[in-house]
Amino acid sequence: MAETQNKTNKYLEKFLGIVESVGNKLPNPTTLFAIFALAVIFLSWIVSQFDFSVIHPGTGKEIRPVNLMSVEGLHKIILNLITNFTSFAPLGTVLVSLLGIAVAEHSGLIGTVLRLLVLKSPKKLLTFVIVFAGILSNTASEIGYVLLVPLSAIIFLAAGRHPIAGLAAAFAGVSGGYSANLLLGTIDPLLAGLTQEAAHIIDKSYEVNAAANYYFMFVSTFFIAAAGTWVTERIIVPRLGKYEGSVKAEEIKPLSKDEIRGLWYAGFATLIFAAIILAGLIPENGFLRDPKTQGILKSPFLSGIVTFIFFGGVIVGLAYGIGAKTIKSDNDAIKGMNKSMETLGSYIVLVFFAAQFVAFFNWTNLGLIVAVEGANFLKSSGLGPIPLLISFIIISAIINLFIGSASAKWAVMAPVFIPMFMLLGYSPELVQAAYRVGDSVTNIISPMMSYFALIIAFVGKYDPKAGIGTLIATMLPYTLVFFIIWTSLFIVWFALGIPVGPGAPMFLER
Repeated sequence: MAETQNKTNKYLEKFLGIVESVGNKLPNPTTLFAIFALAVIFLSWIVSQFDFSVIHPGTGKEIRPVNLMSVEGLHKIILNLITNFTSFAPLGTVLVSLLGIAVAEHSGLIGTVLRLLVLKSPKKLLTFVIVFAGILSNTASEIGYVLLVPLSAIIFLAAGRHPIAGLAAAFAGVSGGYSANLLLGTIDPLLAGLTQEAAHIIDKSYEVNAAANYYFMFVSTFFIAAAGTWVTERIIVPRLGKYEGSVKAEEIKPLSKDEIRGLWYAGFATLIFAAIILAGLIPENGFLRDPKTQGILKSPFLSGIVTFIFFGGVIVGLAYGIGAKTIKSDNDAIKGMNKSMETLGSYIVLVFFAAQFVAFFNWTNLGLIVAVEGANFLKSSGLGPIPLLISFIIISAIINLFIGSASAKWAVMAPVFIPMFMLLGYSPELVQAAYRVGDSVTNIISPMMSYFALIIAFVGKYDPKAGIGTLIATMLPYTLVFFIIWTSLFIVWFALGIPVGPGAPMFLER
């Protein structure tokens, strides 16, 4: 038995070594997009040299590649370089939504809520609450990684349990359950913007709202929380055994009077904000409904969900900050917004090159040509809908091992796969949901994930000999179980034909 386990560990270490080696050789994601943009220009010239064309299955028009290495192509690049960037859909949505969430985070509201969740949970539900809180923390970007993960290790140690088990449970929720949530976060408008840009290759009028996957992700939250709890208790805790390290249990401070007052203020502000929204949605002629149809699917509320994320974050964050005395003037709130923008510097640079790549890809018609040819190939392959979607989830999960950024991967994959699946009759929202499953489950074993090194440092506090192999070996069971559970849920969801979100059916209307 021991010999078999040693062989398995050797194979695992060898595989992880290959992953790490290949991943470390990849350029920075920004550099990748610059290379992709140049490659598209060069490729457009090559393809245009051949008498090559496809027939658009929707319009019946002949589609030919457009050469960007021509005088006309050069002029188009020069004249549209700025507008490609400023009109790139994900840019504004991410910046605006993050400004609101930044106030809630800077005021201390999000950190206090996470601490309260964990502190007040019964011991029997401790693991479930930690995984669940990890999933919810994704609403506020990196707060789960820097606060909840180390805090969960401390809590497990204080409860007489192995701290790395608590750390693993939190990391599984924060990163492995990245795309599940009860609330919309910054990732939702970001991915929806990229999906919409890709859908425009086929249909210029197609709109994808930020809540496109909300139904599926809401339900996924409970499945992933339960799965993470099961893996922790049945696999991780027995494997780690009793903790015999030198780190002693720390006292977890209860909430202060100011923090409690802040939560009351925040709760009251949330009720008022929710009441205003409901007042605009519940009446048939509500002011937040679609003025033409009086419906909700294409209402200002869903179409402008980013605006509500912004105001929700600002209003609730300010209320907490005033009650907890963490925000004493307008300068404090502005500092929180400024800080969040400072952290987005690298993202804005990446978006500039990603926007050029997407624009060039659209101009050349290469995306449409690949989509038509790919759709024809998939039709002739004989793969049914379910094997096809499972294959796409697996592809997304594998690519995630080498490119950590969810938006960077989707910016590359969406222009190819969204049009391809659209031509087969599948909605962009469905394809995005499948991508999010694959993108999430391998986060916790990917050395390319931006916070992976930080998690290794947290593990090293309790096990000085731990390295990258230790962390991946600990998290691999979560990946396997999450993949099985989440993919199975997706298949059942698809088989039942339930929309993945508001206004997001499984199939396109013919």
